[in-house]
Amino acid sequence: MQSLWIVLIWGLMAVFPQNECSAYPRRDAVVTAVEQVSPAVVNISSEYEIRRQVHPFQNFGLSPDMESFFKDFFDHGYEQRYKRNSLGSGVIIDGKRGFILTNAHVIAKAGTITVTLKDEREFQAQVVGADPESDLAVLRITSQTPLPAIAMGNSDDLMIGETVIAIGNPFGFTNTVTTGVISAVNRSFKAEERVFQGFIQTDASINPGNSGGPLLNINGELIGINTAIYANAQGIGFAIPINKANRIVTDLIRHGEVIQAWTGIVVQNMDPRLASYLNLPDKKGVVVKEVEADSPAQAAGVRDGDIVLSVENTKIESMDEYLSAAKSIVAGDSIRLLIFRNGKEIPVVLKTSEFPSEKALALAEKLLGIRVENRFKKGGSARSGPAEGVAIKEIQRNSYLARIGATPGDVIRQIDEISIRDLEDFKKAVIKARLKNSIILLLQRGGRGYYITVEL
Repeated sequence: MQSLWIVLIWGLMAVFPQNECSAYPRRDAVVTAVEQVSPAVVNISSEYEIRRQVHPFQNFGLSPDMESFFKDFFDHGYEQRYKRNSLGSGVIIDGKRGFILTNAHVIAKAGTITVTLKDEREFQAQVVGADPESDLAVLRITSQTPLPAIAMGNSDDLMIGETVIAIGNPFGFTNTVTTGVISAVNRSFKAEERVFQGFIQTDASINPGNSGGPLLNINGELIGINTAIYANAQGIGFAIPINKANRIVTDLIRHGEVIQAWTGIVVQNMDPRLASYLNLPDKKGVVVKEVEADSPAQAAGVRDGDIVLSVENTKIESMDEYLSAAKSIVAGDSIRLLIFRNGKEIPVVLKTSEFPSEKALALAEKLLGIRVENRFKKGGSARSGPAEGVAIKEIQRNSYLARIGATPGDVIRQIDEISIRDLEDFKKAVIKARLKNSIILLLQRGGRGYYITVEL
């Protein structure tokens, strides 16, 4: 009898093999997507130098006053230099030309940039262009053979709850994969005293080192560039939508920088009394103070006194939020505004353009209260070519620069990060400054230079 049971059991195992009963397909859509995309995900390491002035008494535990005393009477110390490395991720978006997309903050201070592929090949990379406002940068590497590249997705049709995959190099752990779902789209948040708008929010883990890596949909298509700038996040990741990134990438490849959009709208913060007078429902938005002549806003029918309630479905509650939204728009984009006029909400579609260079000097007079001219070398002429900087030719008496003592003949050598060599550099810097609340000027008088913050 026992022998009979043994025979029956072995017979059933032969008919229903154990491994077939309990097996599940392991190569699911996530595995397939990762296998497909991983070769195009790269590790980016950048080396940069830090310089620090070291004084011989600063490590003796002296009080600040005593340390200052010794600094005044003894040697001023020496300059200490040391190198730091930063790690990040990137993704190859054009295998033939070797273009890599990453975050701008990954390569912000870089001197030497090394790109390592999954197959451990290393390349020295050049920066094609970087845009700190959008936190995007494009690198280029040269290879004798075509490189693996990622397929582009569409970030305009994302669904809340759909599965996403993040690949990157968090804390130096190469090709780390995390998964999650899309938690929200068009998300705005504040970090580093800035408002970041239009992000994809996900619960896939994104840590330092993931920055610049790809966010994929379940089909392995690129829908976003991961960023770890929101340091306080736990279980929350953010990514820049790829459709937004593509417009910026095009400018970076063509021009080395992003050409900011010109709308022709000048705004100011909403006065609560004005909001009450206009019966504005939420008492939020910004007031159109001016519509510039021959501008895209004028062509779209925007008027002085209109209230801008939203830009591209992002609610606007302050001038800072409007300027932040405007900075993320690339010249040539069509944008949707919602304005409030005569008790009604009116949708407006506005086709942006590049700010006309010929208007830049008039803009400088409006923003800074100055007229400038090329500066020529002593004893020289226009033929000898302009020297570094532009000279203030005229200055308005009631301007901020006049009030702090700037005079005609002073030389502007730098505006924010842009070095000023001539009028063309000055025009470029002023056009870029129009979307800022303040700028920093390097003003030269004689052999001395002064950094001055100017509120706009």
